[in-house]
This record gives sequence, structure tokens and C-alpha cells, in this order.
Amino acid sequence: SSSFTQAGSVLEVPDMFGGSLLIRLQNMSATADLGVRLDLKQIALRCRNTEFNPRRFAAVIMRLREPRATALVFASGKLVITGTKSSHNSSLATKKIAYILERVGFQPSSYINFKVQNIVGTVDVGYPIRLEGVAFAHPTFSSYEPELFPGLIYRLVQPRVVLLVFVSGKVVITGAKTEDQLVEGLKKVYPVLLEFRKANVASLPTMEEAATAAAATASAKNAAASASSGRGRGKGKRGGKGRAIRTRRGKDLNNAAQNSSLDV
Repeated sequence: SSSFTQAGSVLEVPDMFGGSLLIRLQNMSATADLGVRLDLKQIALRCRNTEFNPRRFAAVIMRLREPRATALVFASGKLVITGTKSSHNSSLATKKIAYILERVGFQPSSYINFKVQNIVGTVDVGYPIRLEGVAFAHPTFSSYEPELFPGLIYRLVQPRVVLLVFVSGKVVITGAKTEDQLVEGLKKVYPVLLEFRKANVASLPTMEEAATAAAATASAKNAAASASSGRGRGKGKRGGKGRAIRTRRGKDLNNAAQNSSLDV
């Protein structure tokens, strides 16, 4: 499509303000139908990188190294392909599995009905977002329950995609069936995110600023400690000199008492 450029698993989308946003494709799920019944036990025995435990799950789990993908192979001939990061790789993985199964002895039909069912992409808009503001302004499309989940869930009707928006500015887009839908969904929501961009966000202090603040705190503590120790040495009730005077007076009284007894 002309609205974005794709390089592998990254889509570059113009953000309508002269800049661009990068959507990174994280996962893709696709389905296909080989149109032939399969003997899963035979496939598990004769193919490498397969798992088959019929008590746990009624499909063979087949893993490909190139393109990196995981396929669920069902006895009905249906396939589910996940773990790829582009439509091209998803289609290539399906063709490869069809070829492997053909080598084992199952002839797939000429039309295998390959269809991408879901694409998951992530994007970082580069600034924090006030999620409460978005939820308040767009209650029809958004749901925000920070006690249950930290992200805002924004459900678009056209294209039918769901966006998980986080306060950090990170967004997860899911539910799209094509890359175009992924891009269209982001383009529709981006102006809303920009509107509720957080302003005056306190930045983290640099190392020098942190060291200066720590030194200032330490000197303030020392000054407070010296002031309190100075107060203890004064002539007040609890000061050292006050105690000494009281002791001297006590001794004088004792001496006086002894002298008077001697006189008697």
C-alpha cells in the first residue's frame, strides 16, 4: 500500500506531522485447508521437529526453522500457522508444510485456502498519554480499568481492530487481518493520543544532579546533628554545667551536716 513502507517485519507509517511511526509486527496467525484427511500418527513418526500427544491435544505440532513458524496440523487437513512476522513468511510456511506432507504421502488439493486471521503489532508514539482523558472523551470505544489492567482498551469499529494503549506511549494493535488494517487503525487513533499527550512530565535527574542533591542532603543532616549536640552542652536544665552545680550543692549540704554533728 502507498500509505506505508514495509521492510521485513517493520511498517513505517507517516504520522501526518512530517514524522513517521514504526509498527513492529510481533505475531501472525493464519489458517489453511489441504483438502485431504491426514494420518497424524504417520506424520508424527515420519516428520522431524513434531510433537503429537493425542490425549492432550488432537493435532500434530510441527515447527519450522526457516521461516521460523509453528503449525498445528489436524486430521481433517486443516492447518493453523502462528509465530511468523509477515504475510509472506506465513504463506511460505504453509507451502513448506504442504510440501512436507506431500512427501510423507498425503496429496494436498491445488487450492489450500490460505487466510491470515490475526496480526499483532506494537508501536511507541514517543510520549506519555493521559489515559483517563481518552477514556472520558471516548467512552463508546474505550474501556479503562486501571485496577484490573494498566492499559486502555480502544475498540475501533472500522477497521475492526483493538488497541491496547499504555501510559508510557507504547501501543499494541491486534485483530487486524491485513497490514493495511493495522496502519489504518493506528492512523485513526493517533490524533486522539496526540490530543491527550501528557505535558510537563518531570524527567529523571542526571547523575550529576543526583550527586549534588545527595551532597546537599548529607550537609543538611550534619548541620542539624551539630546544632542538636550544641544545645545539649548549654546552661539549661539538662546541660552539663547545670548538673555540676547541683552536685556541688549536694556536697556542700553533706559537709554542713557532718560539721554540725561533730559540734554536737
